[in-house]
Amino acid sequence: MAETLSSIIKTCSDFLWGWPMIIGLLGTHLFLTIRLKCPQRKLLKAIRLSVTPDKAATGDVSQFGALATALAATIGTGNIIGVATAITLGGPGAVFWCWLTGVFGIATKYAEGLLAVKYRVRTPQGKMLGGPMYALERGLGKKWLAVLFCIFTVTASFGIGNLVQGNAISLLCYENYHIPQAFTGIAIAVCVALVVIFGVKGIARVCSAFVPMMAVLYVLGCCYILWVNGAYLWEAVKLIAVSAFNPEAAGGGFVGGSVIMTARYGIARGLFSNESGMGSAPIVAAAAQTRNPVRQALVSSTGTFWDTVVICALTGLVLVSSILAYPDITYDDGPALTKVAFDKIPYLGRPLLTFGIITFAFSTILGWCYYGEKAIEYLSGKRWTLIYRGVFIVCAFFGAVTQLAVVWNLADLTNALMAIPNLIALICLSGVAAKETQKYLWNDRLDDTADPEDNPT
Repeated sequence: MAETLSSIIKTCSDFLWGWPMIIGLLGTHLFLTIRLKCPQRKLLKAIRLSVTPDKAATGDVSQFGALATALAATIGTGNIIGVATAITLGGPGAVFWCWLTGVFGIATKYAEGLLAVKYRVRTPQGKMLGGPMYALERGLGKKWLAVLFCIFTVTASFGIGNLVQGNAISLLCYENYHIPQAFTGIAIAVCVALVVIFGVKGIARVCSAFVPMMAVLYVLGCCYILWVNGAYLWEAVKLIAVSAFNPEAAGGGFVGGSVIMTARYGIARGLFSNESGMGSAPIVAAAAQTRNPVRQALVSSTGTFWDTVVICALTGLVLVSSILAYPDITYDDGPALTKVAFDKIPYLGRPLLTFGIITFAFSTILGWCYYGEKAIEYLSGKRWTLIYRGVFIVCAFFGAVTQLAVVWNLADLTNALMAIPNLIALICLSGVAAKETQKYLWNDRLDDTADPEDNPT
């Protein structure tokens, strides 16, 4: 019975994460890029806003705190292992398509952040609540879709946001340092409890300090490998660009399939990595201190830039240049390829990779705990949130000590199901997003405070 259920879940997950999600998500990226007049053009301004405190704004956490929390949930093992898997399955050209989804996904992440602030509500306790569920209910009048979105979000928070991340950490610690998985599970559960007990402000504080540190260390490691592989760097860039449209040009032992298959693996990895269109990041964006929806939309959009356009691209260059520099590398297995590439850093390579995966996975747990809690709060109010936190902490332990084949497939499936109602909201409310963008961004009124009538809370 369990095997049959697992097979059904896997079949549904594979189907949704095939062409349906690629067409739905990438199509939305392209549509919103055109409809919103390419907000990617304001990327430098968005980066500046993300690190500029806005004390005159209203909200629960700073704009940078909201961005860091969203990045914590987004930057995960997919940025490291996932890119390697895309290369082994689709060839080096997959890196180009992964990067391209990040460029266009910036517009979708922008629209998600805008609608999250536009339709957020203030609780009697003065807290801000928002996300796709509020856009669906208040913007479209589709509460049933909002309820479905929240159910899928809660399920995903236990799957991709908790159990599988804890499992990845415990397996890594056991394989590399022979630490019993039960000990690792206890440590994860205690660390999660110490952070989430303080709610969004505690999560945001930890992520604001944690995310920049772990990202900088990982980027420095990648830069060192690229320096070592310097003689092959330009060849790697050319190979990625050429094989994106002509996979056979990769030659050697690389995958030589069709352009469609190369694009599929690269696009799918990019979409899964940056979560643009998934509906998760806008939940925390709604809590940000911001004067108007467009300011936070710009800040939110930088998450996709850092996650995919920068980190995934760097990972791709590291892996492809390493294969060219060391042709004896076996590249039919994503994790093995990543380990071999980072072993080229003397003494620190393996510890750096281990630290990166552990910190990325742990930060993902923190971010998804917040997403799931806000979904629970929408469904049943505050009375169930403490119970949710307790169950979430316990699951962090069990994820570290159990086999999770069924959970992985269920997590992928619920992630895809989350995207469906969110994409409906993005497309149907694209006119609202375009109007707000024209008012504040293209009319150069980013410093204006939104009228209460335009953004009732």
